[in-house]
Amino acid sequence: MISLPIRDNSGQEVGTYELEPSELAPAVNKQLLHDVVVMYEANRRVGSAKTKSRGQVTGTTAKMYRQKGTGRARAGSRRTPVRRGGGHTFAKVPKDWSYRLPRKAVKLATRMALLSKFLDEEATILDELAVAEPKTKVMADILKSLGMSHISCLLTIDSHDANIWKSSRNIPNLVVSPTRNLNAYVLLQQRRLLVTKAALDTLRGSQAATTTETSVVEDDG
Repeated sequence: MISLPIRDNSGQEVGTYELEPSELAPAVNKQLLHDVVVMYEANRRVGSAKTKSRGQVTGTTAKMYRQKGTGRARAGSRRTPVRRGGGHTFAKVPKDWSYRLPRKAVKLATRMALLSKFLDEEATILDELAVAEPKTKVMADILKSLGMSHISCLLTIDSHDANIWKSSRNIPNLVVSPTRNLNAYVLLQQRRLLVTKAALDTLRGSQAATTTETSVVEDDG
């Protein structure tokens, strides 16, 4: 059992949150986390590099001059790769680097990445977060009170909130994500995790529902 302090917007401790690590993930598998991060990085590759082959460059296919009688070496098309302005010998073509690991593996990796933040003491639980109107200063003051103003931070909220998102978008080191959009890549990319109590309750509840559904399927089988 992990006991974590709950803090308010001013950074003061207002309570304690009891968390059982197994409620998030059975353990942290570094190899699975690595594989999932590599998948996300591969999916981010544009793959639009392209060069022209000799068949794609502009120019005639006729011989540049006659074969014999000129005293020069024989020559063919102007588009040959050995001449300036010719095509590339092995031209690059657009390539799709994306692939997808099994859905259950990706979801489990997200749970493991979340658990790693708590095990490494890189997570802070916020009692509640409400922004009346979009103001960057409100979010900047909260981060300063929590000592996260100069650290890359992921703010996880229960559901999408336009005021919170608009108040955070101009802070370079802050990323905002609802619980349903969390993934292992964004969790591991940021140094600190700032999660609201409601969001953490939602994550624990969804894990419990998934575990129950899996056990029911196994029993039926």
